[in-house]
Amino acid sequence: MAARVVDLRTDTVTKPTDAMRAAMAAADVGDDVRDGDPTARRFEAEMAALTGKEAALFVPSGTMANLVSVLTHCDVRGSEVILGDDSHIHLYENGGIATIGGVHPRPVRSNPDGTMDIDRIVAAIRSPDGVIYYPTTRLICLENTHVNSGGRCLSVEYTDKVGEIARSRGLKLHIDGARIFNASVALGVPVDRLVKAADSVSVCLSKGLGAPVGSVIVGSKAFIDKAKFLRKTLGGGMRQVGVLCAAAHVAVRDTVGKLADDHRRAKALAEGLNKIEQFTVDSASVETNMVFFDIVDSRIPSYKLCQILEKRNVLANPRSLKSVRVVLHYHISDSDVQYALTCFERAVEELLMGGTESEH
Repeated sequence: MAARVVDLRTDTVTKPTDAMRAAMAAADVGDDVRDGDPTARRFEAEMAALTGKEAALFVPSGTMANLVSVLTHCDVRGSEVILGDDSHIHLYENGGIATIGGVHPRPVRSNPDGTMDIDRIVAAIRSPDGVIYYPTTRLICLENTHVNSGGRCLSVEYTDKVGEIARSRGLKLHIDGARIFNASVALGVPVDRLVKAADSVSVCLSKGLGAPVGSVIVGSKAFIDKAKFLRKTLGGGMRQVGVLCAAAHVAVRDTVGKLADDHRRAKALAEGLNKIEQFTVDSASVETNMVFFDIVDSRIPSYKLCQILEKRNVLANPRSLKSVRVVLHYHISDSDVQYALTCFERAVEELLMGGTESEH
């Protein structure tokens, strides 16, 4: 019998459900680069309808989804994009918009809730008077939910306001919506309304939704036509991709209704961690499926804590020497949360008692 493992490192560690595997085996497929894959076409139409956009495009990864989107909007070298200094595109996507696309990032300070101050966004827009000196602002990027803020949600009111600013200045708005369905469920706002102000949105299918592979980009038909060309340029055109889209369809159909349970369990985990004297959690910041907690005892380095947890088959990620991130997903049950909390308590006891030293 396999040992119990509670993997809280991220929500990309999920394995396909039996229903996903069955859909993959039965998928009607074709050459998506040449003639179009029928399952991919149906899934793309479904995602376009769900998000209230004209068209959609399946791509292999979230990083490619954001890269293709930025390059489609910023199709003139020397373009500039305004984005949060703590955003996923800016920090965790290999600088692709600059190294591959020649797009200049203009980072604006991210607030603890994942927003950027409206006045800072406006101030970051380049004046046409300085065109001989500066890059040309063409795009604003938001991230919802915001991963480095602990999965916090951007409100529809905030998103609409940024969209108004973009339109009034002749700019485009892209939303990195890797976990946009988590935001929709947490806010009680339909996805299409939440992204109405955006010209494009990337949606990750292999994070909170639990599909094995892929993301989709949504936008206008003209935008997606250009994006399809860039996808091919970047090596993202795939052949019988309906095998993957079939699993993604099941993920959207079956998992969105379970996201509220992930959020509930995240709050329960946060409350339990807050009861451990050596930890502190800002419970108000736990809005979706992530919990960030700080270690307030100098005798407990985060990496040693995670090493001891791993011996008990609980996996978590250190964020810094004194901070840890845990992420809930559909493989984590209520009993897994309780087991993890027990393991956290015992790991703290072991460290405070001077238990077995762990190598970094």
